[in-house]
Amino acid sequence: MKPAIPAPKASSQDALRDLRKRLRQPQTARVKPEPTPPPIAAVRAEPVPTAADRALFRAAAAGAMCLEASMHPPPQGLQPAPPQPIPRQSLRDERAVLVEAMSDELDLDHLLETDAALSWRREGVGADTLRKLRRGHWTIQHEIDLHGLRRDEAREALGQFLRTALLREWRCVRVIHGKGLSSPQREPVLKHKVRSWLMQRDEVMAYVQARPSDGGAGALVVLLRSARRMERSVSSKPGD
Repeated sequence: MKPAIPAPKASSQDALRDLRKRLRQPQTARVKPEPTPPPIAAVRAEPVPTAADRALFRAAAAGAMCLEASMHPPPQGLQPAPPQPIPRQSLRDERAVLVEAMSDELDLDHLLETDAALSWRREGVGADTLRKLRRGHWTIQHEIDLHGLRRDEAREALGQFLRTALLREWRCVRVIHGKGLSSPQREPVLKHKVRSWLMQRDEVMAYVQARPSDGGAGALVVLLRSARRMERSVSSKPGD
């Protein structure tokens, strides 16, 4: 007869039973541990100056000069350009010359031609110039509209316009003064003033009433002297 196998101990059976249970259960996925973050570098604190440091700095900076105001002027070419002065006195003088050159006290109606258009020509200008001016022989190069302006405003504007015309060598221009229908008592005050002012200007050679297509009784066509002829006439005056 075979000898009988002794029964295992109770503790061994319990361990074997636990092992079988663990083998039957599904294996769970291993969780990777999170990486450990790098250590945060410590912020280096700025050293606080001590009383000894301040005393050392004051001793080292003794005798230093402030650089806000330089003792030496900047080099040539780097100096800021001074602002241009406003010629207020020159502007006042020019305005006074314009006013004096076109007086309101001078009545020159007796110098007008006796035709229906009340034209005017300077002494030495032939009558054929007026005929050419009426027929549009010269092209109107520019114009100024004085309609609606007060007397002083119109006089100053006309003076400035004639100066510009002389500089730009305009020979034929149109001056719109209006018919005066909106004036008190419906009298064309500005119309008479403009004719008188033009006769007092040396650069004006002649003028005629504009054709109906160019403004009719509300405008004048003005013939101007060239800038070169103005220079010659000024230089030929006695006393120069």
